Amino acid sequence: MYGDEAAVRKILTELGDTWAVVGLSANRQRAAYGVAEVLQRFGKRVVPVHPKAETVHGEQGYASLADIPFDVDVVDVFVNSELAGPVADEAVAKGASAVWFQLGVIDEAAYERTRAAGLEMVMDRCPAIEIPRLR
Repeated sequence: MYGDEAAVRKILTELGDTWAVVGLSANRQRAAYGVAEVLQRFGKRVVPVHPKAETVHGEQGYASLADIPFDVDVVDVFVNSELAGPVADEAVAKGASAVWFQLGVIDEAAYERTRAAGLEMVMDRCPAIEIPRLR
């Protein structure tokens, strides 16, 4: 398992409330849209990161993590596994405290690199499922 219960709890409760959600667009049919909504209900600031840079859930979107003009605490990744590793590397470069790969997003090498860089990381889990369990 990539991200034990302690890591899940730490990311969701201790590492900050600004979450960049990579792959979040205004498409209500996509999982990222609903997950971002749940995160907001639990007090997280959700920053959309998508090539369209759309405003979603009232938050200005950005085309890339590098374009965000403020610090982010957690980078939540909703892209195909083949594309996830470079996003994790961008999260490290951005100075995030943690990376969260969504259900089905798996890149073991990216997990190892991210952990080696000192970030917390969870892979193949969903924060919208985990966060209600913590309350």
